[in-house]
Amino acid sequence: MFTGIITDIGSIVSINEGRFEIACHYEAASIDLGASIACDGCCLTVTSVTPVSDEECTFTVDVSPETLNVTTLSQWQAGQKINLERALKMGDEFGGHIVSGHVDGIASISGQQDEGNSIRFTLDCPDELKIYIAQKGSVTLGGVSLTVNEVQDSCFNVNIIPHTLSHTCWQYAHVGTSLNIEVDLFARYALRASQVMGAGSQDVVNGV
Repeated sequence: MFTGIITDIGSIVSINEGRFEIACHYEAASIDLGASIACDGCCLTVTSVTPVSDEECTFTVDVSPETLNVTTLSQWQAGQKINLERALKMGDEFGGHIVSGHVDGIASISGQQDEGNSIRFTLDCPDELKIYIAQKGSVTLGGVSLTVNEVQDSCFNVNIIPHTLSHTCWQYAHVGTSLNIEVDLFARYALRASQVMGAGSQDVVNGV
C-alpha cells in the first residue's frame, strides 16, 4: 500500500527481457528482497539489491508481459527518470491518498498551461476509466497523488505546484507524455456497490 507521495526519483540502469535495474537514493540495507516499491505508480517486487554507496543502490524488478501491456513500462528506456515510493509502514505519516500500485491504464497529457505559481495539465484518460474521475476527487498519475480540478467527458485537469514539480518526474512532463493512472480506490468500490444495489432493486421489481 502506498500514498502517492514520492520519496525519490530513480533512474533506469538497464532493461533485459522484462528485468529492470533501477538506481535510487535508498540505502541497500533498508530494502528487503521481496519488498514492494511503486515505480511510476506501478507496484513491483524487488528481486535483488546491489549497494553503490552508503546512500545509493540499485535494485531489480521482474515485469510480466501483462504489466508491460497495460502500463508505460513498455516505453521505458535506459537513463529514464521514474518516480519511486516505498511501501507504507505502520506509523508513517499518511499524506496523499490510499494507493494500491495497481495501474488501471495509461493517461496522456493533451494540454499544459502556466497559472501563476502552478502549471495546469490536461489529461486524456481511457473511456472505461472516466466514470471514476470526479471533480475534487483523487487520482494517481505516474505514482503521484493529485486532486482533480475539472472534468470534461474523458478529459480532466490537475495543477502541479512548484514543490511537486521539483521533487517528481512531473518536471519532465509535456504534451504527449504518457502516465500510469490509478483511479481512486473508494470511487471504484462506490461504483461497484451502486451497481450491486441497483441490480438487487431490479430483482425485487422483477419478483426475484
